[in-house]
Amino acid sequence: MPSLRIYFDKILERASPKVERQALTHVERLAMVRRHGDFSLAYSTAVQQKLSYFGDADGYIAFGTKMKHHFALGDPVAAPARRADYIRRFVEAAGDPWFVQINEETARVLAGLGYKVNRLGIDTRLVLPEHDFSGKRNETVRYSERWLLKKGFFFEEDKRTVFLDEIARLSENWRGDRIVKRWEMGFLNRPFYDQLGTDMRRFVLHGPNGELIALLDFDPLFRDGKVIGYTTAFKRKQIDASPHAEIGLTKFAVDRFREEGISVVTLGLSPLVDVTPNGFAESDFWRNTFQRAYSSAWVNRRRFNLQGQAAFKRRFHGMEEPVYIAFRKGTYIEMVGLLRLVKAL
Repeated sequence: MPSLRIYFDKILERASPKVERQALTHVERLAMVRRHGDFSLAYSTAVQQKLSYFGDADGYIAFGTKMKHHFALGDPVAAPARRADYIRRFVEAAGDPWFVQINEETARVLAGLGYKVNRLGIDTRLVLPEHDFSGKRNETVRYSERWLLKKGFFFEEDKRTVFLDEIARLSENWRGDRIVKRWEMGFLNRPFYDQLGTDMRRFVLHGPNGELIALLDFDPLFRDGKVIGYTTAFKRKQIDASPHAEIGLTKFAVDRFREEGISVVTLGLSPLVDVTPNGFAESDFWRNTFQRAYSSAWVNRRRFNLQGQAAFKRRFHGMEEPVYIAFRKGTYIEMVGLLRLVKAL
């Protein structure tokens, strides 16, 4: 069956609007991200495999194709003043493509092009150094760190000192507790690799006997060639790890970034959270569908724990910034294509 599905996918892809794809090398994409990659998905658009690129030597839009439809991933990686131009050119070339996990600026441009814009969820932003973990509302976060240290756990940044086979075992153990165990998500989340990519950071939690309990990987955010922040890319922990492990490790990493003078940490997308009316022309059908999915016990238990992920990120009391999805048609077939692209189906 999978081979038959791939066969039909290739037929449909040949029927999709022809977009001139730029043959940008990995090095060229990273160079553009270092200049203009100031949003959470920027680094992932440069390093994720199986993406296509529309653009030129000064910037690009990353996109995937499924069931003859094109789906742009995130905002354009380009100078802010030129992003609207890349969006307009891609819309013209790609035949009403969807735009997924975009910011308000991109959404506004697309609304002006006749797109409907729905909320897709929120990204949580910790603005440093103003955000810290003092005060009553952060008491539970501080407690998690103290509990771990009291029990003999210890934190560190991994400077390529943890053996890769130990990381691989941790990831495999973590996967055993996932709702969907057979594959990892794609597109919005790229697959996990044991070895870090260029400019990524990894923080780890060890048990009292030195065993690896949890890890957090961060992608860099750039502006004008300088790292300005980091965004959570991957989390792994032992199935039987304490609930304090992930909370305490996140606090440890954010504290280190603050000490280094980093200006922002983002925790990434919380899908389908607060998908309320947003001031743009939008699809009532998809807004209601997103709301039902977020509230659905079956979805949270059998497909993806939307509520649990949102609750975890809200422990850190960051700024919640809406992210959007935009489309002209918004048909069921296109949504199935997107869900297959992210490997939710």
